[in-house]
Amino acid sequence: TSLDYDSYVGQIAVGRLNNGKLEMNKPYSLCSIEDTIPNQKFSALYTYEGLNKIQVEEVEAGDIIAFAGIENISIGDTISDNESPDPLPRIKVDQPTVSMLFYVNDSPFAGLDGQYLTTRHLSERLNKETLKNVSLQVSQTNKKDVFEVRGRGELQMAILIETMRREGFEFMVSKPDVITIEENGKTLEPMEKVLIDIQEDKVGVITEKLSVRKGKMSNLQNHGTGRVNLEFSIPSRGLIGFRSQFMTDTQGAGIMNKLFDGYAPWFGPIPQRNTGALVSDRKGKVTTYACIGMVDRGELFINVGTEVYDGMIIGERNRDGDLNVNITREKKLTNMRAAGSDNTVTLRPPKQLSLDQCIEFIAEDELVEITPKVIRMRKMELDQNKRVKRKRREKL
Repeated sequence: TSLDYDSYVGQIAVGRLNNGKLEMNKPYSLCSIEDTIPNQKFSALYTYEGLNKIQVEEVEAGDIIAFAGIENISIGDTISDNESPDPLPRIKVDQPTVSMLFYVNDSPFAGLDGQYLTTRHLSERLNKETLKNVSLQVSQTNKKDVFEVRGRGELQMAILIETMRREGFEFMVSKPDVITIEENGKTLEPMEKVLIDIQEDKVGVITEKLSVRKGKMSNLQNHGTGRVNLEFSIPSRGLIGFRSQFMTDTQGAGIMNKLFDGYAPWFGPIPQRNTGALVSDRKGKVTTYACIGMVDRGELFINVGTEVYDGMIIGERNRDGDLNVNITREKKLTNMRAAGSDNTVTLRPPKQLSLDQCIEFIAEDELVEITPKVIRMRKMELDQNKRVKRKRREKL
């Protein structure tokens, strides 16, 4: 039912023994989706006592077990008698619905925080994840330092990114994109069935936000306990970035689960961020004087004293279109006495974005830079002159 990986024994399969017993040094048949392969032996056999995994010589029916030594085993395969194999009904694994691009970090601050940052490190770590995460698919793109990762949703991707960040990896990721299919000349996109349990007074705001994201309510149950059960059908791309909003709107008391619900014709554009980004136009350290000048331009994401570089996103503009700004500007000193008016200006605290919020915020031409210590957002093309030329070419 699940897979794990150990650097000593290799791939480990985990499941429940339905009947009979399994013994070490005895041959068994592997019933896979393609064929039945006889004469398979275990190199290690484990059972569980509480949270502890214990190596044993044999296990009996009803035990939760784990074993190693059988190559190319996958979710849904059955270990059966060697002479007369009898496979169990196969477990169906949902196909990936969301893809993201993982880049080797090439920012001016690359290598300052992370321990693993080369193409080889990134490739090995992503491929290792597929050995124990069956719903994840990793493929090489036409660029040697860019990998496409496909998974079951934005949350699964965020968990992988956060895990790698804590392990000391340094890399960049793109905005999530849904995986569409073509059928009879029509583009179909993945759908999700969303099951929600929220407070009664939060139904209006959640329904409104899901409706904007092309969600349709199919069921509502009010049990008279102060909580309401909702059921929605919504495109997978409509859920990108919604979980963090959901937790904020329900004050952490909402419960949301989702299930893959097939494919449906493309629903058209879903409203995204309608504001631009404040982009640093040079490398340096953020100053208080420069931040004062940004108060009327938008909301900042960085603190005074933060090191920035050319092309790094430092805030959200309060209107459409990106704005290149000098956030490192210092007040020029003169021999004229100042009135001290600068000291009376109170700066608003910067908005601190989580990993989920960064992934939701970025546009198609932007990336999230992940390091063990810092999460930054940046333009895909750091040089502002090249960005302008690219936009001109796209308009032609």
